[in-house]
Amino acid sequence: MRCLKIILAGLGAGWLLAGPAGAQTTNAPATLIENFEQQTNAVIVKGFSLVGAVSVGDATISVRSKESTDPGNNQKVYGIMVVYSRSGNQPGNFALKNALVVDYDELDSLIGGMDYLAKIGYDVTPLSGFDASYATKSGLRFSAHSERRQGGILMFIRFGDSPKIQLTTEQFNQLHNLIAQAKTALDSIK
Repeated sequence: MRCLKIILAGLGAGWLLAGPAGAQTTNAPATLIENFEQQTNAVIVKGFSLVGAVSVGDATISVRSKESTDPGNNQKVYGIMVVYSRSGNQPGNFALKNALVVDYDELDSLIGGMDYLAKIGYDVTPLSGFDASYATKSGLRFSAHSERRQGGILMFIRFGDSPKIQLTTEQFNQLHNLIAQAKTALDSIK
């Protein structure tokens, strides 16, 4: 019996040690611009401009254009940053800020995805409900949702694993326009 306990203890320890070694997770940034900005042994200049902002309840979602430069190697990368911030001035609320970067090469696809979601209708599926979404490499997600074929289609934005934030159609369209303006601004400096 004692021998069996020793064997089982040895097997358990082996499983514990083998588990983490099998699949290591890294927290490497998903976007080119974030990886570029994490370079070491180089001066990195991060340029940015506020394109505009949309009020969503007690929060603000802003869109900024970004240019990051390594002057020593004459390299530049471009993108946008979408920032959600809430002041926390209301009782029981806390200040919150969440920001995600979208690489320049994703912008056309993001704008196209948002165009599709803005025009989506109940005919997208024969079933009674749907959830359609578009996500970037960094986890910025826009979605349209309906439980049944009546009433309105709800629009949302989500920052990674954060809870979804409901947007009105007007707010969704404003964000779409700000992202398109940011791309146009970046096109003019590239």
